[in-house]
Amino acid sequence: MDPHTTPAAMATLSLRARPTSDRRDQILPLAPPLLCLVAGGGLQRGSVVTVGNEGAQGATTLTFALLGAASKQGSWCAAVGVVDPGILALAELGVDLDHLVLVPGAGERWADAVAFLLDGVDIVLVCPPGPVRPGVARRLVARTRQRSAVLVVLVRRWPWPEGPDLRLAITAGRWEGVGQGFGHLQRRHVVIETSGRRAATRSRQVQMWLPDGSGMAAEAEEAEEAAEEPARGPAARHLVP
Repeated sequence: MDPHTTPAAMATLSLRARPTSDRRDQILPLAPPLLCLVAGGGLQRGSVVTVGNEGAQGATTLTFALLGAASKQGSWCAAVGVVDPGILALAELGVDLDHLVLVPGAGERWADAVAFLLDGVDIVLVCPPGPVRPGVARRLVARTRQRSAVLVVLVRRWPWPEGPDLRLAITAGRWEGVGQGFGHLQRRHVVIETSGRRAATRSRQVQMWLPDGSGMAAEAEEAEEAAEEPARGPAARHLVP
């Protein structure tokens, strides 16, 4: 989206992405390997999730992985302010590209784009381009709850000023597949710290492959078992940061 896009154009985009799912269903599905990150069996409508890198990379991959199962079941998703996420990598993560709206260049009007999309999209992922004023954050949180959507905030340099319902932080990570200066990146082992409100109040750590050898998310134990199977030959990994 061009920074000069009019509010009318953004409203039209929102209407075109009108969700096909029933918003009376208060839980949006997650891929089974990601269920260990949340309470209640999925993403709660009206909630805010923040995802950030705190010592390791992988937050962008995790944010898009959160969209996968919902998009596959017909929910519309949107990503605002994420530049060049890598379409092939998103498909490998399980995201249904036919139910994904990408708005990479909203610029200073990113909050307006998010507000309009929350009116007609089930999950809106946003990567703010700069510091977020508390008033702006409160307005978007209120819109999220009013519209029974889910707001996923990809936190880069600047913190999200409002306390999220669920906070996911990548605290450690390492790639496998490259050795002695040759080979392909195959999979990334990450440690994710989860915290938040209510059922997520208690902080805990979860270990995952993000992505695993097939490009998807997997629990570390499951990935270890898969790694013991005979290899089918090296394959280049399509990367999301």
